[in-house]
Amino acid sequence: MPNSLRSFVAVSISILLTAPVSLAFTTPLSDEAIREAYFLGQRRDETMASFLERYKQHLPAPEIGPHIASVEFLTPFAQLVLRSKDRSVGYSAQQAALDHRGEEEVVAVKIELAFTASYGALIQKPTNDSSRSPIGFEFRASDFWKDIDVQVMDKDRILKPAKFRGEPVYFCGDGCVLAGATLRLEFPARFFDSDSVSVHVVPPEGPDVWVDFDLVALR
Repeated sequence: MPNSLRSFVAVSISILLTAPVSLAFTTPLSDEAIREAYFLGQRRDETMASFLERYKQHLPAPEIGPHIASVEFLTPFAQLVLRSKDRSVGYSAQQAALDHRGEEEVVAVKIELAFTASYGALIQKPTNDSSRSPIGFEFRASDFWKDIDVQVMDKDRILKPAKFRGEPVYFCGDGCVLAGATLRLEFPARFFDSDSVSVHVVPPEGPDVWVDFDLVALR
């Protein structure tokens, strides 16, 4: 083997051995990545929608218990795309960069819950002895989501969220009726350093739900 070729092979092997392994999404975002997220969000078309669907998994309804309808894993890049989508007049790439500057980059896990026939807005309750019916009904509390446990796992580590909040969802026609809730957990983006993450949702009734995300496939 010529010396020049031998040197080239040695250098190539050295680069492969010392190059960082691509695991999770990129954080912190570069100025170029922020601009890309801004322009992708401004498109508001099928390309943008198709991109964001990679971050969301839809789940079938269970036979009993509430429906864990969807789970989203939103990286800093995906959140910037959504922020850009929701803003139009007077919002520029420069403003997007300014808004992001100085922010701690976070990952948001968003879970959509919906009621089912077995777990709905009305719950049974015993009545007093004077009632003709031993069973009555009352409306489920709007903070019912507090009875649902969520764990986010990076490999074997259970991550503690920096923020965890829930919001009730109402269906409104002639009046408004509680229909479900949306949960949102936020974690510092630096917590994620593997190539996959699992979201474990434990409802008060019905089966547990496990959702896995391939972080290598996400930005």
